[in-house]
Amino acid sequence: MSSHLECAESQLAEIDLLTSMFPTVEELEITDQLALAELRDFVEGSAPADHPPPSRPQFTIKQKLEEVDFIVCCCYPSDYPKVLPEITVRCGGLSRAQQTELHSSLGSYLTENSQGEVCVLTAVDWVKESLQDFIDKSPTAAPAAQKASGSLQPQEVFSRLWIYSHHIYNKSKRKNILEWSKELGLSGFSMPGKPGIVCVEGPQSACEEFWSRVKVLTWKKIMIRHREDIELSREGKDSGTAQSIESLRKFTGFEEAMFDPHGSRGNHMDLGQLYQFLNEKGCCDVFQIYFGIEGR
Repeated sequence: MSSHLECAESQLAEIDLLTSMFPTVEELEITDQLALAELRDFVEGSAPADHPPPSRPQFTIKQKLEEVDFIVCCCYPSDYPKVLPEITVRCGGLSRAQQTELHSSLGSYLTENSQGEVCVLTAVDWVKESLQDFIDKSPTAAPAAQKASGSLQPQEVFSRLWIYSHHIYNKSKRKNILEWSKELGLSGFSMPGKPGIVCVEGPQSACEEFWSRVKVLTWKKIMIRHREDIELSREGKDSGTAQSIESLRKFTGFEEAMFDPHGSRGNHMDLGQLYQFLNEKGCCDVFQIYFGIEGR
């Protein structure tokens, strides 16, 4: 039996186990059904056995710890469980620093205890046991929680993220980008090809959720090249005018933008047209941030 097939069988067996343990979509959601179908076909022999499926199974497990909700997002590398899966934990009770510390500790624990074995359930159990410790580490955790439920208004911060990828070709990723931006109420655009560019704008929490989903997909290179954050309450107080999320948007809705595709694979866009597009939206300064040259 090939090592690819052994890995695929372990992956499928773990997904079937998790599905039986978390039977509702509120508990476990397969975020890429096509990848799961391809994995099953490969294991069952109805797909070529010499190469593993190109897509990678991804799913989220939603759990509650007392009054704290958390989500474990998982993506399988093709050679999992020989290597660890990509796991991201999302929890509103954690600051960004705490979340980083939690991910580091979880990675160390799995490296020491689960290398070479399926380990998603182990990861979920570890988070259940350890999450409260990370929340309690912050001396301002309780006051911050009270403040959040009391005086602060939702959508306090408006964000605009400018994301850069080495390339965006995959149709599934392009579909995810369009669907997730719509689901989260974000405006902006994505430019497929090489390089790939994505801009999303809207409530900061929605932008962060979009980024947390996108970054765990398989990329050669992806990063937030530039971000803009505007605190609505402060801006309103200083200027004497009440600003809103809608008044700060530079894009209407979200679209996939193509600019005269060319090249041998039709995957390069006309950057001059991109500059004109950004200029019309009042965002031309970001062109130099992306490409290091002034647009024209």
